[in-house]
Amino acid sequence: MTRSDLLRALVRQAKANGFEFRKWYALRLALPWTSFEDAITTLASERRYYSLLFSHEFAQSFWKPGSKLTYVVPTSSYTRVTKNGHVITVQRRGHTRRTAQVGVWRYHLRQMAITEDPLRYIRRFLLIEEDVQEGTIPADIDEASEALSAANRYTDADYAALESDMDRMDYGEDAHLFDEEK
Repeated sequence: MTRSDLLRALVRQAKANGFEFRKWYALRLALPWTSFEDAITTLASERRYYSLLFSHEFAQSFWKPGSKLTYVVPTSSYTRVTKNGHVITVQRRGHTRRTAQVGVWRYHLRQMAITEDPLRYIRRFLLIEEDVQEGTIPADIDEASEALSAANRYTDADYAALESDMDRMDYGEDAHLFDEEK
């Protein structure tokens, strides 16, 4: 899949969730609109796609709150220290994950910012026919998501803590003034 193909798929998914690509293109890049294909070609050249990937409007539409999002988590391994002081290597299998968290777009923008290749990061959130044909996605997505729910890495409490941290960054020490009464 080429960079242009990937950008085309990303924009189409965001447009399906309400992203106004033509309006964004004219405002943010200050270039005249000629066609969708020309716009994708322009974004793919000279790393202009970064302005799209890190746009809040795009991220909010791509990771729309409350919508089911299915993506592929690649196989990974890492080392950690147990409470006994032993170093162990943890192997995690690749799997398909579904999520529907509120405000998750901010989390993903931060993760894209710290990754080496933001396009590779966001590619995980696209399920394309090519992936299914290559067999990189489990045949039964429901089984994969059920198996994942037991080992879900991010809980609602994690997202609540993230939202709280973002509020403190936005409002500083006065963030407690904006907290809802519980």
